[in-house]
Amino acid sequence: MFGFYRFASVSPVLKVADTAYNTEEIIKSAKEAASNGAAFVVFPELCITGYTCSDLFHQELLLQNSFNALLKIAGAFADSDVVLAVGLPLRMFGRLYNCAAFLQHGKLVAVTPKIHLPNQREFYEKRHFSSGRDLLRGAVGGSVGAIRCYFDGVGEVPVTNYFTVKCGALGQNGSECAGSEVRVGVELCEDLWTPVPPSGELALAGANVIVNLSASDALVGKRDYRRNLVLNQSARCMAAYVYASAGVHESTTDMVFSGHLMIAENGSLIAESKPFSRETEIVYADVDVERLNMQRLSEGSFQDFDSREIVARAASFDGLRAVEKLQYRFVSPTPFVPGSLESRDQSCTEIFNIQCAGLAKRLEASRSKRAVIGLSGGLDSTLALLVVAETFKLLKRPALEILSLTMPGFGTTKRTKNNAVLLAELLGVELRTVSIKDACLQHFKDIGHDPQKLDVTYENVQARERTQILMDVANSEGGIVIGTGDLSEIALGWSTYNADHMSMYAVNCDIPKTLVRHIVHWYADNSLKFSADAKTAMELKKVLYDILDTPVSPELLPADNNGQIAQKTESILGAYEIHDFFLYHFAKYGAAPQKLLFLAKYAFAGKFTDEEIEKALTVFVRRFFTQQFKRSCIPDGPKVGTISLSPRADWRMPSDASFADWL
Repeated sequence: MFGFYRFASVSPVLKVADTAYNTEEIIKSAKEAASNGAAFVVFPELCITGYTCSDLFHQELLLQNSFNALLKIAGAFADSDVVLAVGLPLRMFGRLYNCAAFLQHGKLVAVTPKIHLPNQREFYEKRHFSSGRDLLRGAVGGSVGAIRCYFDGVGEVPVTNYFTVKCGALGQNGSECAGSEVRVGVELCEDLWTPVPPSGELALAGANVIVNLSASDALVGKRDYRRNLVLNQSARCMAAYVYASAGVHESTTDMVFSGHLMIAENGSLIAESKPFSRETEIVYADVDVERLNMQRLSEGSFQDFDSREIVARAASFDGLRAVEKLQYRFVSPTPFVPGSLESRDQSCTEIFNIQCAGLAKRLEASRSKRAVIGLSGGLDSTLALLVVAETFKLLKRPALEILSLTMPGFGTTKRTKNNAVLLAELLGVELRTVSIKDACLQHFKDIGHDPQKLDVTYENVQARERTQILMDVANSEGGIVIGTGDLSEIALGWSTYNADHMSMYAVNCDIPKTLVRHIVHWYADNSLKFSADAKTAMELKKVLYDILDTPVSPELLPADNNGQIAQKTESILGAYEIHDFFLYHFAKYGAAPQKLLFLAKYAFAGKFTDEEIEKALTVFVRRFFTQQFKRSCIPDGPKVGTISLSPRADWRMPSDASFADWL
């Protein structure tokens, strides 16, 4: 469902050269994986015999027994649609090859010979095997398409490292899942370690899942290096990468194996085994193939490769069973926010530096004497002012050249006003207070609007009055207006056209609300690094924490009877956490509405009800489509992540597109 498929990577207990024992272990672990919903199960290199048989590979009995074992494994799954990838030595065209064999419905679908054979230090594969390069390039047999090899008791079988799936994928009820487009490329161990791994071309030809049957020994530091290889290759190929390596039961004559199992997706590790297990290990991952396919559509490099030779030799699986309920996948409820504290600190530092660098360049290029910013006491203007303050330090300019204006209106509360004043004082910037009430009342009178009518005109008059003040003050001071709006507001159009929608440079334009919150929190926790003394740092941290605890609001409607914020944005729109989640998967991966709901309900289980999520999706779709006209003319600002809604490069969309199909 929605392009998810469950893959399993297995490192079974084995006995070197005991094909009967190994066969039973492979069948047992494969059945366990299949019972847990795996559609595709990958075993290590030469797992039927053991990788470390050495010169026993030249024994007739071992070769016969390993092929008979392959047929027995296939027969054990005659009534199953699960695909198995197992390793064994195979004779083809008078030579011996280290092969991956692919089984489905009790049949040998195809075999893939290893291309790159190590022949150094502890590995001497060229002593026993031939490279499969010529077979995969069509140098044997001559015709266009996959080379086919005849095996006794089986018949002709394609020799290929590229697979497609017939008729899409199968749901649990056997129905076809259209548009899945699963394509599998194959590598064996050393193939990944070469300067130009086969998976690169296979991915360009369309392979979105790479499987690697491996036997990689354990050395100091090698586990990390191997993990980096898998992660980097999955990212380069924009593919899932399923890696299965031999375990501790291989021969220890000269080396030890750790049973390293990994499943990665486009640079992210989604499953990994513990090392040196003495039991059979299986890891699972629910891979989002649809997401990989959608992301590739926007990558030009995947459109420019001549894949006819590879596609011509493809073999096919009869279908893969789709996942209908996610189990082996973490879906982050805050995809814009890095997961670990260490990566979060690093990311916040980098984002903040990008914001400061962008603003510094704009100030220098415009020869601005001052930076002018509206300070509300809310999250967005707080982050913007922190960026401006650090930028002026970067440029070795005095903080008093920063001019902040607090412009109380009909909805301004004492809490936000006090926090704005305190923040400006602690940062050492100039603060001016300009009340907009009288000007707005005069404007209501000029346009004939009843000030008791608290409608959109009532709100927008205040927003435009504030922007007019900022622009005019910037003109009089020789400065530029710094925009404070964030990516979430831009996505939802939660701004007044030609008011807070507009500025001369928008430092927060690529940062969604969930990330704004984390950056301000990060700054507060590191306030000692940014402040002149410990006392100021502690006071600054206290103010920032109070701002973080303040409900998000434009404060355009009068406060309640207790003087508290009455107009709470998330009570109107729904939680920003949900909207940012939708924005991420909609803009980055083109996820359809039903998939957005599927993912959100999984990610937010126990936090938001299904009804809240469904309501938020309706709001998101309607506002995202109808508010594009605001995004078509937004100011410049620095891009900090992979998702941006700038109309100049990152997001181009007609302002009058219909959203009917998305609801």
